Amino acid sequence: MSFNTSSRQLPDTDETPDEARPREARTPDAPAEPETPETAARATTTGPAGAAGPSGTEAPGDSSTATESGARPGAAGPTESPEESPEPAKATVPTGSPEVAEPTDSGEPTDSPQVAETAAADSPKPTAAAEPAESGGSVEAAGSAEPVAAAEPAVPAEPAVPGDEGAASPAPVKGRWRGWRARYPVAARALTWTTTGLAAVLVLFALLMPNSSAGFRPGEFVRIPVEAVFGAAVLIVLPRRPRVVVAAAGGLLLGVLTILNLLDIGFNEYLGRGFNLVLDWSLFADARAYLQDTLGKQATLGIVVALVLFVIVLLAVMSLAVVRLAGLMSRHTVTATRSTLVLGTVWIACAALGVQVTGVPVASDRTAKSVEDRTKRVQATLRDEAAFAKFAKKDAFGNTPPDQLLTDLRGKDMMITFIESYGRSAIEDPVMAPGVDATLTAENQKLVKAGFAAKSGWLTSATYGGSSWLGHSTFLSGLWISNQQRYRTVTAGDHLTLTKAFKKSGGWDTVGVMPGVQKAWPESKFYGLDKVYDSHKLEYKGPKFSWSTMPDQYALTAFQRLVHGKKHDKPLMSEIILTSSHQPWAPIPKLVPQDQVGDGSVYNAIEKAGKNPAGIITDSTKSKQEYGKSIQYSVSSLINYLVEYGNKNTVLIFLGDHQPIARVSGNHASRDVPVSIVAKDPKVLDKIADWGWTDGLQPEHNAPVWKMSSFRDRFMTAYGSTPAP
Repeated sequence: MSFNTSSRQLPDTDETPDEARPREARTPDAPAEPETPETAARATTTGPAGAAGPSGTEAPGDSSTATESGARPGAAGPTESPEESPEPAKATVPTGSPEVAEPTDSGEPTDSPQVAETAAADSPKPTAAAEPAESGGSVEAAGSAEPVAAAEPAVPAEPAVPGDEGAASPAPVKGRWRGWRARYPVAARALTWTTTGLAAVLVLFALLMPNSSAGFRPGEFVRIPVEAVFGAAVLIVLPRRPRVVVAAAGGLLLGVLTILNLLDIGFNEYLGRGFNLVLDWSLFADARAYLQDTLGKQATLGIVVALVLFVIVLLAVMSLAVVRLAGLMSRHTVTATRSTLVLGTVWIACAALGVQVTGVPVASDRTAKSVEDRTKRVQATLRDEAAFAKFAKKDAFGNTPPDQLLTDLRGKDMMITFIESYGRSAIEDPVMAPGVDATLTAENQKLVKAGFAAKSGWLTSATYGGSSWLGHSTFLSGLWISNQQRYRTVTAGDHLTLTKAFKKSGGWDTVGVMPGVQKAWPESKFYGLDKVYDSHKLEYKGPKFSWSTMPDQYALTAFQRLVHGKKHDKPLMSEIILTSSHQPWAPIPKLVPQDQVGDGSVYNAIEKAGKNPAGIITDSTKSKQEYGKSIQYSVSSLINYLVEYGNKNTVLIFLGDHQPIARVSGNHASRDVPVSIVAKDPKVLDKIADWGWTDGLQPEHNAPVWKMSSFRDRFMTAYGSTPAP
């Protein structure tokens, strides 16, 4: 049996000094390795069984294995002196198995002998003496000094691949990634830098992000956030595991704050206020219903799914970004520490000196203040609930006897009508005002011609841009109901509303016309309404106009047919909500001849010919234009009804419930809405002569402005009610 020697030649052992040889022939000294079983195995060679000849074949008949020193007893080969022990022979990859460099941790390949030796040592070793390998090849001897019982043919090694550890199982992903980095170092570095840069940008954006659309200015994003300085200092000093946990938690917190900032932007855009962490969660159901009515079920489902995925991805990406930056700082602790100290010093200096860029302070603590502000708002909301519950129990007219309520209006048919989103901007904004003012002037002339007169003023609504029920309840209850919790508190009690006062007096039948109500409405008891005609009971057979279930003209016509036009033992007190001016103000219905209204089928062609709401709600100018047209339609529908069906005993109170959204009314618009009282009987308007209101349907700019919650007590006092707390 024969063995091939390693293709790596043993050191020269002749008498020629190493210094005397040519430079390329010199053999470098190998560093000594600790004596371990593994190194002992590598030190064992597959030298000749006898005296090795030039061909490297063994002497016939000798099958003993090599000794630990690499030479068999009785070998004729040269011996080594103790002083100059040559480097042990290393086994090499058999010929035909290409030797591939293993990438290092840095991603660069290495050709060092030590790595090749380690790979060879890790590969499976034969348990018996091997037969000669393919031509020119060699195999490594078994790492044991004991004789081998039997020999098996050697299996040629498969070609190695980058990242292959020599095992038969597939290479791990990490190894493949290292191999990719080794093959494409420039692309790998670019990808690493880009990912780290994006992580830093994302974190800085979250720390500096304003909570209103008007706050997005370039100067806001060239500031130094103190939260980043403090966070970096904490992450640098933490051990690995706590650092990862803290970084991930910090990323989640930043993600949550970013979502809350986005909610603030949306609420400021639509409702003129920030998002309330305690009270506003219930509004998401209303928002979904609004989207469904405006864009359809499929589009709404797509939007909801997209928003949920966005929230999940944002939280995950923000956490990963902070963890990545924390890992970078831990690998470059000295640089990170110096940078943190420098930034902290610069922040303190800028804060002390008040340094600004484009009017924005360089030293930023926006995130800390945002957290503080939200905490205070939550605390204030919780305190407000308890305080309002006590305040709502007090009522100036709560104990007034029925025969002392609204005595100067006995025998009158009362109509209290809300026009959706009818705000001060409709009358004073340069885009909407020309059309709306012209309509108010024309409709007032109709009233005068029909024998009616009107007085108008301003009320400041408790809500803005939406949540109409807050405006309705504030106006009718005399309480400032500015949030959902207050609304729940007051509607769960028995506070006297203006509509309930008419019922309590015993002089009126009370009815509600609510085309916007599409499900059970238990609040009708709180408002003192004997009967409610919702969207189902008004018998409408036509199409919806975006969110509005039916045109205002139809709702008023149905009210006349089902309620007002019938004989009654008592006068009517009617609360009517007109919805055609609800956003997105497309499509808008048109007035049709009264005898053609019918069951509403006439509106099918009008709705189809209307504008697409998706093209209106996203454009500020178009929204203003269409909003103005919708107000004109609602006002005209109401005045036409009054002229057609009103009489000498009819008294109409109509007002807006809130201003339209900020995109229409403006970022700094007031919360004022117009309010008018119309009657044929001059005695009715004489009762409010001292209010200082403007004659006609259009209040002057300097007409009195009251809080909407003050109207109930003023009105009841003016018309003969006696206070009795």
